[in-house]
Amino acid sequence: MYGKVIFSIGFIFLLVFSYSIFIGTLDFRSYFLPGLQQLPIGAVSVCATGPRLKVYMYELPRRFHVGMMDHKSKIDDDVPVTADNLPRWPKNVGIKKQHSVEYWLMASLLYDGGKEEREVVRVLDPEAADAFFVPFFSSLSFNTHGHNMTDPETEKDRQLQVALIEFLYKSKYWQRSGGRDHVIPMTHPNAFRFLRQQLNASILIVADFGRYPKSMSTLRKDVVAPYVHVVDSFTDDEISDPFESRTTLLFFRGNTVRKDEGRVRAKLEKILASYDDVHFERSTPTTQTIKVSTQGMRSSKFCLHPAGDTPSSCRLFDAIVSHCVPVIVSDQIELPYEDEIDYSQFSIFFSVNEAIQPGFIINQLRQFPKDRWIKMWRQLKNISHHFEFQYPPKKEDAIDMLWRQVKHKLPSVKLSVHRSRRLKVPDWWQRRR
Repeated sequence: MYGKVIFSIGFIFLLVFSYSIFIGTLDFRSYFLPGLQQLPIGAVSVCATGPRLKVYMYELPRRFHVGMMDHKSKIDDDVPVTADNLPRWPKNVGIKKQHSVEYWLMASLLYDGGKEEREVVRVLDPEAADAFFVPFFSSLSFNTHGHNMTDPETEKDRQLQVALIEFLYKSKYWQRSGGRDHVIPMTHPNAFRFLRQQLNASILIVADFGRYPKSMSTLRKDVVAPYVHVVDSFTDDEISDPFESRTTLLFFRGNTVRKDEGRVRAKLEKILASYDDVHFERSTPTTQTIKVSTQGMRSSKFCLHPAGDTPSSCRLFDAIVSHCVPVIVSDQIELPYEDEIDYSQFSIFFSVNEAIQPGFIINQLRQFPKDRWIKMWRQLKNISHHFEFQYPPKKEDAIDMLWRQVKHKLPSVKLSVHRSRRLKVPDWWQRRR
């Protein structure tokens, strides 16, 4: 009899225990595994990221990279770039700064400190490398050599691209993988525009997929990079009531004459211009207007990010580091680190069709709950360091995150390389899709 009672009690206890786990009232992981605590919403986990990414960087003459930063430099073209002679990115370069991801990637490999905390380590033996970095500043080349695409200087940009392709095609490591494990930054929409099809198998670091055909750039192999923000980061945003202190409801300053999906800017200008709590202003980027935008974003609750000539622009990342909740109007935008960061926790999204309905956006923003906005503001403060480009590099800054994204692409890269080595006919799997 006692045995039946004990068995019944044990059965009931087991049933209750199992049901509690199922409905989530009992977190057995925190009891038995106290190290597995839930991360704050939007935080990026660095647990179990595996071994550091080993990257070999090609040695290229300085004219392919830092030589474009200072034409008056007396350093010989063939002198290798080191951490000691690396020129610092100039502060007053205006809009060129947003396309400087290529510089920060190179600088991170030259820096020799903090290896144990970072996602990447440079190796000098190419046989030990997981990936190969090609230090060609393709965006700076476009901006420097005839950025209006008709200047005679444009020929220099084309010559650099031709010379680089010739160099890579002679490399046994490029030949070994068909360039699939080679990392090439290409953040300006017109970067490497003459010969970019020659690189369609490589891991491209792009800021916007809008200018690239699907046959060349896909999320399966490529990495979405943030533009480098051009406004100063808001580092002392500690006010007790940020919602009330930001007196402008919605802020936008920028060009309104855009192509393709960016035509929505002109429509939004007509819709939003009449509201007293909206600042919508035509502007071109200069040192002075960037300072004005910095103050405008810091004093606004929401910052408008409509598509430009491409689905994304630097404005989104300016808003993030200003802790101004982004209002994104772009139907085809792709976002950096989206496998690790949930942008809906700190951004608001509208389709283009929703945005061009008179009064729709403003009504939604005016009714936005204060407590929800404050949660988004706090979340922006928590994640904004993932969008900082700096030297020396730091753990989980923008470049560290980008190298981790490259590491995430390598399993599919290896699969592609291994299949290509044994296929005797063109890839039948691609042809059947």
